[in-house]
Formats: sequence, structure tokens, C-alpha cells
Amino acid sequence: MEWSHVRAPQWPGTISNEAAKRQVGEQVASRAADGEVIGIGSGSTSFLALLALADRVHGEGLAVTCVPTSHEIAGYCTALGLTTVSLLAGRPDWCFDGADEVDPGQNLIKGRGGAFVREKLVFAAARQRFILVDESKFVARLGERFAVPLEVIPEAVNLVRDTLADTLGVLPTIRPAGGKDGGVITEQGGIVMDLPVTEAVLEAHPPTDLAVLLDHTVGITGSGLFAGFDLEVLSDS
Repeated sequence: MEWSHVRAPQWPGTISNEAAKRQVGEQVASRAADGEVIGIGSGSTSFLALLALADRVHGEGLAVTCVPTSHEIAGYCTALGLTTVSLLAGRPDWCFDGADEVDPGQNLIKGRGGAFVREKLVFAAARQRFILVDESKFVARLGERFAVPLEVIPEAVNLVRDTLADTLGVLPTIRPAGGKDGGVITEQGGIVMDLPVTEAVLEAHPPTDLAVLLDHTVGITGSGLFAGFDLEVLSDS
């Protein structure tokens, strides 16, 4: 089937700041080169970047392989006629993803979509990393607008809640799901909990230290705090 006859998938819902996000997506798509393996992030900005990447692949005959960070993104890649593999089969030459918050030290909060564990796996594996944001994502400190999402083994929910209350003085809460009773469940079968990050928490535990603490808390399989990564932020500014 010719690419011109393929109907591009649609994002479910309204995309905020779409023009700015589309501009940033086109920026990163312009970096793609023939033969590369590219990690594809989740979220609306990554979705627009994926559409721009598909235009280049089909318009210029590029051969690229995509490593998606969620089932949803894998489905979009397939619908767009792009080849996908898992991390078992290909390490990304580079990756792109969005963020919910970016602080002055380029530490990130990610995970409103619940795919942050797979996103971090692809992020860590990639040799080069690009974060795509509009101006609304920049904050003076992490936690200003969003909590840090945690993926927690279901039977460890109470243990994680009590442990973090003791060590950080704040309580993580189970994120309620929309359209179903109970909490959000990740693709790995974990429960998503949201941890508020206050100024006091960051004074005692700067982002890199906090990321280590969360990674070493029994019952947590991953967090949406991305700290200490070598990355480049692309924005519409």
C-alpha cells in the first residue's frame, strides 16, 4: 500500500499547545538518518514527533527501526508502517520523549501516561537522548505541578506508603483510574502511586539522591523521576 493512502492514527483527545509540540516534533524528526534504531517515547508530543518521523521515512525512503516505550506507541508505529523491535533485539542509537516537568538541572518528572518504567529502560539504553517540550514544562523545581509517579508491586502498596512516609515525610497515594474501579495498572502489572515532592523533600534529597532512594525502596519497581541523565532538551522557544 502506498504511504499516501495510509490514514495516520489519531491522538485520543485534544493536544494542548499542539502547534508548539508539532514544531518540536518536526525538529527531532529531522535528525533521523538511514539505518538508525530510534527509541520512541510516549505522550502527545512524542506522538506528533512520530508522525513527522513517519513522513520522513516514507517520503525519503529511510530505513529506520523503532523501539516503542508502550503498547500504545507500538500500535501507532505499526499503523504508520514503521518497523518495531524490543530492547532485546535492538539498542537505540538515540531516542526522543516528552516530559511533564523539566528543572534547571535538566532533571525530569515523567509518567502521567503510566509508561515511565519502559520509557526509562529505553532512555537508559539509548546512546543519545532528546526531550521534547513546550515552554509550559519548565519549572524552577521539580514537583511544582506534578507528583513523581511510582510503579509499585501490588502487594507492596502499604509497605511503600509507610516506608516513604518515614523516610521522606510525605505520603504517596494510589492514582485512581478513569473508566474503571480501582487504581491505574501499568503494562507490567504494577500499581501507580503518586509521590508529592515538596521543597523540604528536595532540600534533604536533591533529585539524583531522591532517584537513588526511590530505586532502593523495596516494592518500587521504577519511578518517573529521571535524574542525572545526559540529555538534550528541545523546545519551541
